[in-house]
Amino acid sequence: MNARDNFMSAGKQSKSLLKKPKSMRFRTIWISDVHLGTSGCQASRLLEFLKATESDVLYLVGDIVDGWQLRRRWYWHQTHNDVVQLVLKKAKKGTKVIFVPGNHDEAIRQFIGLDFGGIKIRDELIHTCANGKRMLVLHGDRFDGVIACAKWLAYVGDSLYTMILKFNQYLNAWRARSGLPYWSLSQYLKLKVKNAVSYITSFETALAEEAKKQGVDGVICGHIHKAEIREINGILYCNDGDWVESLSALVEDASGELRLIDWHEVMLRWEQSQFLRTEEEVCAVPA
Repeated sequence: MNARDNFMSAGKQSKSLLKKPKSMRFRTIWISDVHLGTSGCQASRLLEFLKATESDVLYLVGDIVDGWQLRRRWYWHQTHNDVVQLVLKKAKKGTKVIFVPGNHDEAIRQFIGLDFGGIKIRDELIHTCANGKRMLVLHGDRFDGVIACAKWLAYVGDSLYTMILKFNQYLNAWRARSGLPYWSLSQYLKLKVKNAVSYITSFETALAEEAKKQGVDGVICGHIHKAEIREINGILYCNDGDWVESLSALVEDASGELRLIDWHEVMLRWEQSQFLRTEEEVCAVPA
């Protein structure tokens, strides 16, 4: 069990005593950077999210499977199989599933334009929201200067990131035993290191400029593992985050409004509400 699982399963109350959260319905859901095939993938948390949500359209915005890591060392937990099977099940039951490959699952790009098991594989495309806004959907790696100009450096960076995630698991296992909340070293470094902040800003600006060039209202991407919704020079920039640390997704409701879901926060609030409800029921029982 990894550090994040420790946090989500911690507590005196057994999960079996809790009712499942009510299903949430959205017009569209975007997820990316799941990195199936790595020990850092939060597949069990993603399963919770997918089981608790329904949508007309589900976008898989790249880096769903981590081919880079699988080539170095084979790792494939049963929960990774479960994620794949659940997505295929959703497609079979009528959800329109669109897979936009990223750099870590770039091998799948050779199948762009084809459909497999009800899943459409596309390079980039325009999504029209219920309110009429047109959003460019793509993974975003081709706007990453490191990937475009020095791919070997991207491989080095990926190895370092994997090491940081492994260290983070040990650190947060200790924090969990000490009663401290989950803390992300990589997210801290992204926000504090000047070059990292500059890199993220440049990436976001480049994506917004591409959206403006294509004459759309906004852009939806993944790649940098930083969930965000903000306006850049009149363009709505949306990044759906990742399922390695932030556990986030972008969703569109029936009116066309876009918002981010932090699944870690959703589950914590739900478990707290269930615990309080159980306490109230116990107190209400006559002595």
